[in-house]
Amino acid sequence: MAKYRVIVDRSICISCGAAPAACPEIFELGDDNGKNRVVARYSVHTDDSTSIGEIPEELYECAKQGADVCPVNAIKIEKIW
Repeated sequence: MAKYRVIVDRSICISCGAAPAACPEIFELGDDNGKNRVVARYSVHTDDSTSIGEIPEELYECAKQGADVCPVNAIKIEKIW
C-alpha cells in the first residue's frame, strides 16, 4: 500500500479554511498562527512556515481535494512509497 507526504507551505497560506473544510481528516487551522497544518495524527513536522505529514493511500483523495481547493496552492502531495 502506498504512502503519501503532504506538505503545507504555511508562509503563503491565507488562513481561508478551504482545505480543512474539504478534508478535516487531514487539515486544520492551527491554534499557533491560524494557518493550515496537518492534524497531529499524521503530522511529522510543523513550524511557522511548514507543516509536513504522512498519510495512508486511503486518504489520498481527501488530501487531494484539500490541495485542489487551496486558492494559493500552498499544499503539495507526493508519493513516498
